[in-house]
Amino acid sequence: MTKEECFYLGRIVSKFSFKGEVLIKLDTDEPESYLEMESVFVEYDNNLVPFFIERSSLQKSNLLRVKFEEVDTEEDAEDLMKCDIYLPLNLLPELSEDQFYFHEIIGFRVEDELYGTVGTLTGINDTTTQALFEIEKDGKQVLIPMNDHFLIKVDKKNKTIFVKTPEGLIDLYL
Repeated sequence: MTKEECFYLGRIVSKFSFKGEVLIKLDTDEPESYLEMESVFVEYDNNLVPFFIERSSLQKSNLLRVKFEEVDTEEDAEDLMKCDIYLPLNLLPELSEDQFYFHEIIGFRVEDELYGTVGTLTGINDTTTQALFEIEKDGKQVLIPMNDHFLIKVDKKNKTIFVKTPEGLIDLYL
C-alpha cells in the first residue's frame, strides 16, 4: 500500500496508558465514523505498516484512544509517537454530489465568474486558518480562499470548479 492509495486520517499524539495505548488526533469532521476500524496503516520509517486494533474509543471530540495488537508497553507506544495514520481510499465515506474530498479535485480547471479561466488546481493549503485553493496559471501560483462565498459549484463530471472572487483578487497574482 502506498500513500497515493490512502488518505490521511490523523496522527499519534500521545501515550495514554502504561499498557501501550495511544491517542490519535483525527483529521475528520466525523470521528465517530472511525470507531469500528479493524486496522490502520502507520507511517513508520517512511513505510506504511499495517497495525491491527484490539479496541478503540473516543476521548473528547477528535481524539481516538487506541490499543494496537502487539503494542503492550509504554516503550512500544513511545516508538509510535508523532507517526501519521492512513486508511485506503476505498474506505472514505461516500459524499453527496455537492461535497468533495480535497484529493478528488486536484487537477480540476478553475473558472471565475468575472475573470474566466483561472488555471489548474494543483493543491489545497489547509495549514492556514482558512484553506486555500492553490492554482497554477502560466507558471504563477494563484491562491483563492475556499469559502462558501467564493465557491459557486464543483462539477465533478467535467472536472471544473466555478468560483466568484472579489474583483482584483486574481489580478494580484498575475
